[in-house]
Amino acid sequence: MNYPVTIIPGDGIGPEVCQAARLVLEASGVAFEWHEHQAGMEVANRYGTPLPQETVDSVIRDGVALKGPIGTPIGTGFRSVNVELRKTLDLYANFRPARSIPGVESRYQDVDLIVIRENTEGLYSGLEHIVVPGVVESLRVITEKGSERIVRFAFETARKYGRKKVTAVHKANILKLSDGLFLEIARRVARDYPDIAYEEAIVDATAMKLVLNPAQFDVLVMENLFGDIISDLTSGLIGGLGLAPSANIGEKYAVFEAVHGSAPDIAGKGLANPTALILSGVLMLRHLGEMEAADRVEKAVHAVIQEKKQVTRDLGGTASTMDFARAVVEKLQG
Repeated sequence: MNYPVTIIPGDGIGPEVCQAARLVLEASGVAFEWHEHQAGMEVANRYGTPLPQETVDSVIRDGVALKGPIGTPIGTGFRSVNVELRKTLDLYANFRPARSIPGVESRYQDVDLIVIRENTEGLYSGLEHIVVPGVVESLRVITEKGSERIVRFAFETARKYGRKKVTAVHKANILKLSDGLFLEIARRVARDYPDIAYEEAIVDATAMKLVLNPAQFDVLVMENLFGDIISDLTSGLIGGLGLAPSANIGEKYAVFEAVHGSAPDIAGKGLANPTALILSGVLMLRHLGEMEAADRVEKAVHAVIQEKKQVTRDLGGTASTMDFARAVVEKLQG
């Protein structure tokens, strides 16, 4: 069977890490029918829009996409392509596992967490306006529907992966109405999963506790902005964003992406670490039901990193982006 997949190279190092991930995924033995389409800052400069409709249409046809990093102007310019894709395709759940990789030096060696982030509401709804000159108001939108489906997704994820506990992360001590609603819905959903422990934690305390002892958490679920921040923190616990995969899941579509930046300063130099996007490809394989292939690719990536012979400079080596990818392919074929 050939799986149709839209591939979006993105900006900066995106085309390089996409090429590397594609090489590895093709070596897994799973057949893909790739449909390459563009999005990002270079496309915006050329065509006046960072997210062409043909790119969105391709994802809708295929149902699945693999996406490289895309740059976003800070303070001015177009809206984030990542946010736009998530809202357009209703990719309401961001799935961000953080798992220690043998051979990567970090403060902890036994991190195994999953952050579930609501993807379509909160401050990222983009509802901002100028009240008067010098005063800007941004609206933080929390709904019953959005809260219910993201919390249920977290519990279903916990059940699917054999996890024991879900933590609802919030700021209801201050945001009594919006996060109060989120917690009210979370408690109601939790009653449907008596086999999984449920707890609540204030977001700032959660950040501190994660740094002190990440093992006290298992699956964490939260609204959009909190999820953006906490998932980057958990990525730091395993060595950084260059090692952290991500999936954006909706009822109909799924987009798998590296969440690190486009790193224009090293673009085209073959220095980028493709691990995050390759492991995002592993999540894609599992989404497609190709569990055995996913396990083999993940094992091969870990083996290459642990050996330290063909790793990129951020991991202490001298290998290029494609050297690393080819080393993973050799492990797969060995």
